[in-house]
Amino acid sequence: MKDYDIIVVGGGHAGIEAASASARQGFSTLMITQSLDAIGRLSCNPAIGGLAKGNLVREIDALGGEMGHLIDISQIQFRMLNKSRGPAVQAPRAQADKFTYSRNAKELMEHTKNLELFMDTVVDFLVEKGKVIGVVTERGWKISSRAVVLTTGTFMEGRIFIGEYDAPCGRLGEMAAQGLGKALREKGFDVGRMKTGTPARVAASSLDYDEMEIQPGDEEIVPFSFMTDEVTRPQRNCYITYTNEETHKIIRENMHRSPLYGGKIVGKGPRYCPSIEDKVVRFPDRERHQIFVEPEGINTEEMYLNGLSSSLPEEVQRKFMRTLPGLRHCEIMRPAYAVEYDYLNPQDLLPSLESKHLENLFIAGQTNGTSGYEEAAAQGLMAGLNAGLKLRGEAPLILSRTEAYIGVLIDDLVTKGTKEPYRMFTSRAEYRLSLRHDNADQRLTRKAYEKGACDKERLEKLEEKLKAMDCVKELVKSYKERGKNGLALLKEPEITMDYISSHVAKLNDYPRYIRNEVELDIKYSGYLKRQEIEVDRFLKNESILIPDDFDYDALEGLSAESREKLKNIRPHSVGQAQRISGVRVSDIALLMIGVKSARKAKESENGSPE
Repeated sequence: MKDYDIIVVGGGHAGIEAASASARQGFSTLMITQSLDAIGRLSCNPAIGGLAKGNLVREIDALGGEMGHLIDISQIQFRMLNKSRGPAVQAPRAQADKFTYSRNAKELMEHTKNLELFMDTVVDFLVEKGKVIGVVTERGWKISSRAVVLTTGTFMEGRIFIGEYDAPCGRLGEMAAQGLGKALREKGFDVGRMKTGTPARVAASSLDYDEMEIQPGDEEIVPFSFMTDEVTRPQRNCYITYTNEETHKIIRENMHRSPLYGGKIVGKGPRYCPSIEDKVVRFPDRERHQIFVEPEGINTEEMYLNGLSSSLPEEVQRKFMRTLPGLRHCEIMRPAYAVEYDYLNPQDLLPSLESKHLENLFIAGQTNGTSGYEEAAAQGLMAGLNAGLKLRGEAPLILSRTEAYIGVLIDDLVTKGTKEPYRMFTSRAEYRLSLRHDNADQRLTRKAYEKGACDKERLEKLEEKLKAMDCVKELVKSYKERGKNGLALLKEPEITMDYISSHVAKLNDYPRYIRNEVELDIKYSGYLKRQEIEVDRFLKNESILIPDDFDYDALEGLSAESREKLKNIRPHSVGQAQRISGVRVSDIALLMIGVKSARKAKESENGSPE
């Protein structure tokens, strides 16, 4: 096999973004995956986006990524969540035709310039002088590269569980990637186990829809990609049903047969997406739990039971599922199951997602302890981009918590770590009002272009949008009423852009999304200015950089806990050090003094700057 600049291990959502980000920068890239037919597979929920997750998808797109485009050309229902609430917590979500999504993802990878695909399983790394220089595959290939991006998802030493049955799989019917977890342990990596699960898929023709609530999509479809002008895909309904006391009784009676409660599974499961067994145990007084019945595609019988994941035996699954309205005659096509897999401690990563243990190895996705396609894709994009920047000898692109949900995600992982599958929420982002899904391009596209992560067409699209927004603002300003111009009027809660548009006809020449974004900028300008003050305060400590070779042992007065955590994580700034759990405020004060002293000493050695 020939040499490559970058090898990406895995063809899931993190792998897709990593490989395309690497290839877009002009690096010869090889994606190695166990199955070419499983590239971009929606393993669990056939949907993209959601609260905070939709923001991540739009940020991925703004940075030149692929997920927004892929969902735009494969979606079958769109909904803007939290429309009745403030803009900071609104987010797009779309059901996908999962087969169309995966097929388009594979075709995209096949036609990406500088990218090659290869079907095999990576079992080890080639290492020389503390640097990764390639990979070893199950079939014996030794393939060299200058950097590697690891995105194994749930496949590294994966094992699925259905009642008493278990097997080495990353997904039902797909073999686990065995050998790599052991190799990483032998190389000194901190490897743990995590657990996730997925519900059963049932035949659409076996359901009684009259017994369920209809959940239609929105009439107005907002594209995920800033490069998509319009989505014209056919739309499908989803449905809602509920568990009941009979459901819970059957589950309680068979709890001893669950591998979750029988001790077979040791990995920690997702707190915010628990199995139905977890729900029954954790919420014993809850009379019912909401279940969403969602189509997996336009031309498939399979329906996804969102909220009903389980690892109970198949006959028990059938029994409790048939107690739900609309599911009383359901036929299971694929059973629910739990999957346990190896993950790596994300605190062992630099903010660029490069490993501290092995230079030029970048790690992304569920391998870092996250859950969700969107979290995985965001990490994959940044890992692939930063791997390329490292090879070019340039500084990595590290997004701040103040400028992107992606920044929040990665900072949380590398600073705080995680002992359970990490999921993004709007509440994790302190500056969420300025991190709206609609302005992701304004926040990130110029940065992406400067780093070679996206093409000029995307930048030009942003510049056209900004010009249009300026024109809209001028038209709004031209309207006068009650001695106020339109900009002042729009700050009043009862005045909307539609109201002003009814008086200024030229405003209707501009797309609704442009008018909406201008309206939000104007209405929340006061809040945003106050948030800017908070951001400036945050960035002050972020700008105090800690040298890579800073000697924490020489810093007198540090508590033992703080010293241990600072040495382990080695934060790149005082701001990051402040966010490490268990590090005291008094120790941060000592750290600031120590960093300033170290800087002065270095300046004295090198001569004072002019």
